[in-house]
Amino acid sequence: MLFYIVFFVVTAIDQISKVWIRAMLKVGESMPFYKDIISFTHYQNTGAAGSSLQGWARYLGIFAVIIVIAIFYYRKKGRLQGVLLQCGAALFAGGAIGNAIERLLFGKVTDFIVFRSGNGIMNVADLAINLGVVCFALDMFFSLRRKGFRKEKTAS
Repeated sequence: MLFYIVFFVVTAIDQISKVWIRAMLKVGESMPFYKDIISFTHYQNTGAAGSSLQGWARYLGIFAVIIVIAIFYYRKKGRLQGVLLQCGAALFAGGAIGNAIERLLFGKVTDFIVFRSGNGIMNVADLAINLGVVCFALDMFFSLRRKGFRKEKTAS
């Protein structure tokens, strides 16, 4: 159940935030959000992260749908066990489908979150995908630690 809640919440927040940005700002227009740390700048990306693969949005959308189907398949087969893996998969799938919706409908993705650090322009889906990857990495780390502790116990 947690998986589906996270998946739908991420997808909904992503889509609502993109509709709001498109209604509030013209493409290229900016507004401050949180002090000088985060601002919103409306940008339309027809490619992938870092503006790579420009013009490939529809293909990337199809690829994202395939990835989401694979995540649902592995979840149904019981291959995604534990809170971190469930949340990571839901965040990743919610973000992927959020961007896929725009890529397939409009041929581009609305990006708008700009961090002062200057590491590109993102959206809620991108943040969810990144957080999902962090959850996967943490699950892998804790899994390896548990296996290491078991080996030490059996060796002594």
